[in-house]
Amino acid sequence: MSEAISINPIKLVAVAGGTHGNEMSGVTLVRHWLRDSTELVRETFTAVPLLANPKATEKCMRYYEKDLNRCFTMDILFSSESEDEPYEVKRAREINRVFGPRGSLNAYDLILDLHNTTCNMGVCLIISGTHKHLELHACHYIQTHLPNFNPQIYVYTEHGSELYDLPSVGKAGISFELGPQPQGVIRGDILQNMKKLVKSTLDFINQLNQAIEIPAFQVDVFQRVGHVQFPLSPDGEISAVVHPSLQDKDYSILHPGDPAFLSLDNKIIPYTGEQPIYPVFINEAAYYEKNIAFIVTKKIQVSVPPLSSTKGKSAL
Repeated sequence: MSEAISINPIKLVAVAGGTHGNEMSGVTLVRHWLRDSTELVRETFTAVPLLANPKATEKCMRYYEKDLNRCFTMDILFSSESEDEPYEVKRAREINRVFGPRGSLNAYDLILDLHNTTCNMGVCLIISGTHKHLELHACHYIQTHLPNFNPQIYVYTEHGSELYDLPSVGKAGISFELGPQPQGVIRGDILQNMKKLVKSTLDFINQLNQAIEIPAFQVDVFQRVGHVQFPLSPDGEISAVVHPSLQDKDYSILHPGDPAFLSLDNKIIPYTGEQPIYPVFINEAAYYEKNIAFIVTKKIQVSVPPLSSTKGKSAL
């Protein structure tokens, strides 16, 4: 039996929305909580709402000049400022000053970031690594208490890659990715699901803060290992679309030789990888500018040790 990991009580919690200004569940909820934060109050802490990208939100755009959720690298956060740099670079540094600095003892204990996807991802819980015990325990609590959501855990970093998203400013962080929802649209069902996810996570932290030991468990996660691009014509235009048999099949296994794309002259283009994979973010609208058709993941099982909150030194 593995020994419990002890952490300090979680006191500084932020809930961000509008990191992408056209993902409306987070935008709508954070605007609501900025007016009335009652739903963010717990016995042991109160979470702080954050409208992450006001300019993009005002324009209902993913970003104003640069994707804010790619601006939290160490190089950007701690480089010298200049007058002509993009708005989102300046905003990332501002968020880092208030909710970080990243990697410091003063950083927020936990940052939740609320996103929507155009893909059939359902409820996706995004973390930065399989070693992130607090995040995995929070995700498992959500899976246990909201089983009808069928929440899946996605690890967005490949081995050795740098963190770059807003939650990385905090000591711990989780992004909630809910879909399918069109950009710029509010779906009531997805909005309510997002609110329940935040509530469940805050309830878990409140319970953990009361020095209740959370048992060990094993859980399946989808670990990013790469991506697949759209086929292109010689002039650089997309020449094939996601095959109908793959569309909306996020988290489902794709074998070598299975249909992946359908060309504009109706020829099937198979997946040519050497191993079966689990595609996610299939045909995500926001990834067209990167020419990404879907993200490649492998499904792995992770053993997570017990977790408890004490007033001692944090082990995370």
